[in-house]
Amino acid sequence: MDIDRVGIYGCSAGGQNALTAVLQHGDFYKAAYAACGCHDNRMDKIWWNEQWMGYPVDSSYVACSNVENAYKLERPLMLVVGELDDNVDPASTMQVVNALEKAGKDFELLVITGAQHTMGERFGDHKRYDFFVRHLQGAEPPKWSELK
Repeated sequence: MDIDRVGIYGCSAGGQNALTAVLQHGDFYKAAYAACGCHDNRMDKIWWNEQWMGYPVDSSYVACSNVENAYKLERPLMLVVGELDDNVDPASTMQVVNALEKAGKDFELLVITGAQHTMGERFGDHKRYDFFVRHLQGAEPPKWSELK
């Protein structure tokens, strides 16, 4: 394993954690693909986060918010969201997009049209592969139309 080229990806809570990894531990994680994450626990289902984080909602929710911490991004990031996600509101991803734009950060956004709560489906798999080849290997990925 080349620890100088570690990428991370995930969907749902894994997408939230993948983004958190590059925001909080960008010295180790060099790139992240974050799909359908709830990037601010104050926005998710009213009962879900309180099970794990407690109630009332306090400053710990702010401290772990990817929206609040978006300004820390220094690594390549691809955010992915299913247009019709019925588990995590796509607005959660858009809040991060807004915060990243306001902080002047570079990132990629992929909206999978017609998709629900997803890692990215076939097209997302393709984009994830290309993203990591570019950012971890420093190479240009093959043209998919030329692969057999």
